[in-house]
Amino acid sequence: MKKTFFLFALLITAFTANAQMHVKDTTPRHPEPTKYANSKFEWKITDGTNNTHGYDIYADGTMIIHQTSIPGIPGNDGFKTKIDAQNCAKYVITKVQKGEFPPTVTVEELKKIRVLH
Repeated sequence: MKKTFFLFALLITAFTANAQMHVKDTTPRHPEPTKYANSKFEWKITDGTNNTHGYDIYADGTMIIHQTSIPGIPGNDGFKTKIDAQNCAKYVITKVQKGEFPPTVTVEELKKIRVLH
């Protein structure tokens, strides 16, 4: 009886381990933080909803960020002026160059770069 129980437990353990080895990892993958350290960055100001503006950021010619609304602010409206969108895009680029990806922007940072008044 003990031998049968032991074999049963061993089989269950083996099946469980095998099943875990074949589980697909669905964790979203982001580029390595240093991937863009030496990249050439460009930004393009885009039109947003309600006569507002957003931006696209490119690293070595490939779009890496498409931002249509003000980050860190609820809602879908973009920046009131193209200059505000440009200032935020430049700020986000500095964060990406430092290894932060995806970059986040807080309300305090938006005030610091004078996007929120």
